[in-house]
Amino acid sequence: MSGSESHRPVRRRAFVLGAAAAAGSAALAGPLAAPAAAASFGYTDDGSNYVVDTGASLVFKVSKTNGDLTSLVYKGTEYQGYDGKNSHIESGLGTSTVTITQSGSTILISVTYGTLKHYYAARSGENNIYLWTNKADSSVSATRYIVRVKAGLFLNDEPDSYTYAPTTIEASDVFAKSDGQTRSKHYSKLRVMDYDYIGWTTGGVGLWIVRSNHEKASGGPFYRSLLRHQSADGGGLYEILYYGQNQTESERYGLQGPYVIAFTDGGAPSSSLYPGTLTTSWADSLGLSGYVASAGRGRVAGVGITGRNTAYAYTVGLANSAAQYWGSARSSDGYFSVTGVLPGTYTLTVFKGELAVYTTSVTVSAGGTTTLNTIAIPSSNDPSNASAIWRINDWNGTPSGFKNADLMTYAHPSDVRASAWTGNVVIGSGTETSAFPCYLWKDVNSGLLVYFKLTAAQAAAAHTLRIGVTTAYANGRPQVVVNDTWTSSIPSPPTQPSTRSLTNGSYRGNNYTFTYSVPASAWLTDTSQYNVLRIDVVSGSGTTAYLSAGTSIDAIDLLV
Repeated sequence: MSGSESHRPVRRRAFVLGAAAAAGSAALAGPLAAPAAAASFGYTDDGSNYVVDTGASLVFKVSKTNGDLTSLVYKGTEYQGYDGKNSHIESGLGTSTVTITQSGSTILISVTYGTLKHYYAARSGENNIYLWTNKADSSVSATRYIVRVKAGLFLNDEPDSYTYAPTTIEASDVFAKSDGQTRSKHYSKLRVMDYDYIGWTTGGVGLWIVRSNHEKASGGPFYRSLLRHQSADGGGLYEILYYGQNQTESERYGLQGPYVIAFTDGGAPSSSLYPGTLTTSWADSLGLSGYVASAGRGRVAGVGITGRNTAYAYTVGLANSAAQYWGSARSSDGYFSVTGVLPGTYTLTVFKGELAVYTTSVTVSAGGTTTLNTIAIPSSNDPSNASAIWRINDWNGTPSGFKNADLMTYAHPSDVRASAWTGNVVIGSGTETSAFPCYLWKDVNSGLLVYFKLTAAQAAAAHTLRIGVTTAYANGRPQVVVNDTWTSSIPSPPTQPSTRSLTNGSYRGNNYTFTYSVPASAWLTDTSQYNVLRIDVVSGSGTTAYLSAGTSIDAIDLLV
């Protein structure tokens, strides 16, 4: 999934970001929309492709050789393909077994390549293509489905577009515009729980991918991956089956889907297609490998959650080696319901923001509801409840609130919009959090200073210093020095993803808290003077600048 597309300047056209926030009053496309006349619904064989007419406004072709989507015609306009490439699984399969069947109002195309099975389904009168992918094991590479879209149809200049950013600044996939703003296909802004669909609209035509429930993906509800890209040569929309960048979990195998390619008359896709809303009883009898109908799934429901900090949203996640699910806890009482769960035993995790504050085990059975009594989060599970002399930011598992934190989900650290990564912090200034950089690197801003005063009683005692991180690059971790007289040992690196993270739009790794026992002898006894804490980033790996060893900060505090 490298950024190898070229970057020739082209004339700018109007755009609208096609994420979950996009909406429109134009015609919807989905199972609940009024079907168009379906007199022409059916398929033909042109010798090289199966040609499917949905009986609405969409005609598409699938290669009989390898299962590529070779044509995508909506209202007479061809949208599929750029640079001689088709839409397909990963970078395209080799010679495959491709078959087609029609059962009433459904047409199913089945693609088999080794142990991998992929499916396209069309429903009479709908401008949608339903897709499933079953990656059974590691013998076949399949980490995404990409819809390739012709150039000039949906051009934009959003963070995930590099049409107007011809200068490469990192690897082959991060670019800079002439005004200093950065662009990359990695800069989606969104966590997986934040969007239901991704795509583009001209106002008159919308082309979208509605994501699956990601039960066979990895990384959990807060995971970030690329969703689309735009270049002078064309655009790409992605359904990520497994993404190796900044990944925190092992790959899961099995049937993933349906995800949906949806055309509209410019508006958002119908909410009836969204994960958690979409029902596919019509697919129960299609014989999809690994398919489990709704009757074979269960539900987990919780009466409520106590011990919450109501300033934060809480999420409940379920995960085991085979599947993952999540749902939001109701703000008033913490009630939650997670539906469509495959039978099995799961670790249930309650997250405050993105910080795990409670775990337990639940077992789900087919057709049943596992009901949990009120979950009480112990006070000690939330680090914010510990009494502190001072605290920078609050503990929520993210760097939100720190300097440049919001920008870093859709820009490179070198972006002209970023505030200076250097600068020291004074406790009591009122700007402790906003002045503290969200990321620290060995080669950029290591050695950051925090100034603070202690009372005589506080200076007479030892204290615990805590630094929470959300991820690290190249094993970057903090070593601290107090008043140039006491230096902590170098902590061991926790388990973190080994790929780029801080420079490609993600702070999401494994939350970890470093603790340092600072002796009383380290503090200044003159209470009128500032104690000085220096935070260095240490690691023997990484390269230079923003690819030197680094880490993302959640919160820092000195306990009573």
